Amino acid sequence: MEYPRTEEAAARLEVVEQSPSTNAQLRERSADAPHLAVLLTTHQTAGRGRLDRTWTTPAGSALAISVLLSDLPDAESLGWIPLAAGLAMADAVAAQLPGHEVGVKWPNDVLVDGRKICGILAEGTGRAVIVGAGVNTAMTTEQLPVPTATSFAALGAAVDLDRLAAGFVRGLSSALSELRGAGNADASGLRSAVEARCLSLGRLVDVSLPDGTTLHGTAVGLEPDGRLIVEGGGVRHPVAAGDVVHATLV
Repeated sequence: MEYPRTEEAAARLEVVEQSPSTNAQLRERSADAPHLAVLLTTHQTAGRGRLDRTWTTPAGSALAISVLLSDLPDAESLGWIPLAAGLAMADAVAAQLPGHEVGVKWPNDVLVDGRKICGILAEGTGRAVIVGAGVNTAMTTEQLPVPTATSFAALGAAVDLDRLAAGFVRGLSSALSELRGAGNADASGLRSAVEARCLSLGRLVDVSLPDGTTLHGTAVGLEPDGRLIVEGGGVRHPVAAGDVVHATLV
């Protein structure tokens, strides 16, 4: 398959027949890779998600795409990169799924009608950050890993992979460019844009924290650095990392 739109959006595009992990493969090429170098495949055999979860899919049933970012914002704004990636992918998915609710479960799982269609993993690699995304495209309902997942095919929708990948790259590039130029997420409009797409806000959530404990409360907003604010027991807790489970709307 050809990816002319993605090739135009990327500084360098490599399309591979299959990859164990697009993040790992792009990292191997990162020494001389430009900002917005992109590697993608529709057959990833040993992908990884957050918390070292494995992510594998039948050949041709999902898009795995990784983007290298070396023109980075200030250190204080680095926490916005994963959120900007979630926003960019949510916008790219929504463009091809009119009539569906598309949003982000903090920090960057993309949900359609409450079910996960895309996971995103951002990893530092020396001078750069690599953002990898896996989107369920042609996966049938029977092939979906869990009942809370979905895909374009399960929704009865066709997907233009080139348009999807190009939209993701352009959205991510634009968000980071504006963040660098403005100096912070408020001035760039990124914070308000992410909050508008964030389905976690206003919900009761359970957050599994890295230390093994669980925080229960209401997600009420985002800190200036992108941390999720969870209010519980009269205390506002800023969460930098954790696995969020949505409860009910409040």
